[in-house]
Amino acid sequence: MKKYIAAALLSTLSLGAMADENVEKKDSVEGFKFTDVKVNKTTPVKNQNKSGTCWSFSGLGFLEDEILRKTGKETDLSEMWVVRHCYHDKADKYIRTDGKINFAQGGGFFDVLYVFDRYGMVPEEAYRGLNYGEDNHDHTEVEGVLRGMLDAVNSQRKKSTAWQKGYDGVLDAYFGQIPSTFEVDGKTYTPESYAKSLGLNMDDYVALTSYTHHPFYSSFPLEIADNWLWKSSVNLPMDELKAVVDNALDNGYSIAWAADVSEPGFRWKDGYAVIPVKKNEKNLEGTELARWVKLSKSEREAENNKINGPCEEITVTQEMRQEMFDNHLTTDDHGMVIMGYATDQNGKKYYKVKNSWDTDHVYGGFFYVSEPYLLAKTMGIMVNREALPKSIASKIKN
Repeated sequence: MKKYIAAALLSTLSLGAMADENVEKKDSVEGFKFTDVKVNKTTPVKNQNKSGTCWSFSGLGFLEDEILRKTGKETDLSEMWVVRHCYHDKADKYIRTDGKINFAQGGGFFDVLYVFDRYGMVPEEAYRGLNYGEDNHDHTEVEGVLRGMLDAVNSQRKKSTAWQKGYDGVLDAYFGQIPSTFEVDGKTYTPESYAKSLGLNMDDYVALTSYTHHPFYSSFPLEIADNWLWKSSVNLPMDELKAVVDNALDNGYSIAWAADVSEPGFRWKDGYAVIPVKKNEKNLEGTELARWVKLSKSEREAENNKINGPCEEITVTQEMRQEMFDNHLTTDDHGMVIMGYATDQNGKKYYKVKNSWDTDHVYGGFFYVSEPYLLAKTMGIMVNREALPKSIASKIKN
């Protein structure tokens, strides 16, 4: 996912309380009253701060939930372990392609699985990745330093034999040297043995999306800049993608969720994300229409962006999803974890989402996403294959 950094994300990491399954809770924000219906156990909210590494936070948050579901044990895995290895391997591909791929802070859920399989895993306490005088993550400087170095290497027709060693020196300086061994609960591990001890198999997970420019039930690499590994997702019709989400949640599974968060109705600080139907001359009449036609363009936009509670939302179609993707109204912005669902005071369904933008706002780092928002703005999801309904899994060609 692209980096999507809010200026408000400057406070220290604060761990939220673990949510218990089927706990009901009622809250009110700007007229919204949410009642949790199904909430699967999840690990605490974290803080990516001023770094574009949501994909690592959400990808590992998803795997932590898998460990929690399987064993009942809460783990805290190192996001920067994954990020550092991706910076390393992404650099190699950047040089081999003469700088023709994207080199940035962003990434995808596949990157987490890739690092887990290739390099193992370490807990947060063994590798915090904060070696540059900050208490919270900020990759503005390191990204510039790394990119500048790679562009200098690419400017030379013949590459030196020293650039990779020098590049790794920069990574060591900012993130810390890679530990060969570490202790957890009095036992010594290597990254490989620790990964094995977690009881996860990366082949158990599948990425899913829903677009019509490729055949349904086949797989294709989603054409986004941060898919530097060129990994493929399974293409499902929109309604079946939603059916996977619903089935997973009902059976105790979390979902890694990649989505566009640039809509005016994405109001995470206020605890919700919706896509209201916009007012226009076609759906107004009488005094409302007479008032509307007198408004300026900016006044109409402000009027459409007023959300005071549950509202009429757009009806999402497969064709609409595709159009939004094709014209870049839906972009690869942010990675999160869906871990439950709720209803508002009118009985309308919302999905409960764990974010990685700290806990200093309503609902302590969680928020609620309407069904239309999920249908329109989901770029892709990752889920355990066991969570696929059998009727859908049987159609997939792989």
